Amino acid sequence: MALIEWVDFPPLGDERGSLVALEGGRTVPFDIARVYYLFGTGRGVSRGFHAHRRLRQVAVCVTGSCRMVLDDGTRREEVLLDSPTRGLVIRSLVWREMHDFTPDCVLLVLASEHYDEADYIRDYERFLVEAGETA
Repeated sequence: MALIEWVDFPPLGDERGSLVALEGGRTVPFDIARVYYLFGTGRGVSRGFHAHRRLRQVAVCVTGSCRMVLDDGTRREEVLLDSPTRGLVIRSLVWREMHDFTPDCVLLVLASEHYDEADYIRDYERFLVEAGETA
């Protein structure tokens, strides 16, 4: 299975402007339980540095851009998120890091589960152990 997986959101609109509809189970590959966004990230600040045991996400840069690093324990790949019509699918047991936020970056995240601290793996060595157990 590919580590980098995109989902495209077709823009709708007319001469007045554009609109993107995000629908759980349709344009997003799971039911959406939680939505949040990151903004105002300072210069040189990186975020993430964790994985989730069950949670799946789709990350969309609504404006601006950031660099996302994904790691499944055997492969490490990076992509630039810079389009409001394209989302990055992040599966469970994938380590994620976000870097190089532009000053205007707004990163929208759609999540398959409600917040649960017990679902987080915040230690990379622990992540490698758990990812290896499911491989």
